[in-house]
Amino acid sequence: MSYPFECGNRTVWDAGYHSGQLFASLARGAAEFLDVPAGLTPTREGGCEVDPAALLTFTERLYGHYASTNSEVMHGLAHGLLITSLVLVERTGGTVPLRPEHEASLGWAKNVFARSMA
Repeated sequence: MSYPFECGNRTVWDAGYHSGQLFASLARGAAEFLDVPAGLTPTREGGCEVDPAALLTFTERLYGHYASTNSEVMHGLAHGLLITSLVLVERTGGTVPLRPEHEASLGWAKNVFARSMA
């Protein structure tokens, strides 16, 4: 069973059911914390419709928070959500510029995630 993330008529991530639900739940919680919408609307079919502009804003805000702290706990908590969001932003035609100090590590992780996000 899958949990698709759709952008218009295109599937940008056909997540496994549990992976998709967990990502959507984490994004909703982080969006509340960041006081912005996550850009993910649950569908009747059991997935999410992606609003590219809102997802971009959410991911920029999440990355801004990530980049503004040296807290290893905050980095650890945000890492998987941020990487998954960066992949989805790219798949919906957007981009979040990374600071030079994050380009190598986050870029590498983004590539690893993208390969496994069918």
